[in-house]
Amino acid sequence: MAQISKEKLKKVKEIELAISKNLFAICALVTVLAMAMVIVEFFTRGIFPPPGMNLFYIGVLFIYSAHKEMLRWLEEKEIERQGEWFVYSWIGLTVILYIINFVTRGYYLKTPEGASAEALRDIAITTLEVCVIFIITRLSKVIKIILEKNNKSKF
Repeated sequence: MAQISKEKLKKVKEIELAISKNLFAICALVTVLAMAMVIVEFFTRGIFPPPGMNLFYIGVLFIYSAHKEMLRWLEEKEIERQGEWFVYSWIGLTVILYIINFVTRGYYLKTPEGASAEALRDIAITTLEVCVIFIITRLSKVIKIILEKNNKSKF
């Protein structure tokens, strides 16, 4: 297999870093929109329909996270830990909404008509999915460290 020159590898890393920054911006925008829509759904108690963008959001987050891990495996040192903010934001939002619902004695669990409002459950599911993506990326980092350690001990 032909070796990649250092110049080519450097160029690839530069391009991928630029893509990563764009993916972060897209993911951040989609996160803010998704959070805003679930907050509106929650506080209106189902008057607004569920955003229905959970699969899309998790897909965008996964693409960003996978690309960032690819950069890590390319041994890019300039990787920032911005993705953690998605995890912290979703956990914070979910906890706050659970507290609000608790203090209001379950007021937000029912629609004005008395039907079950699913916003809190949906937010919790999204938060757990975000956490799973985070754990997978952390596992990838640990695997990379173990492999590097094993390679160093062979030489």
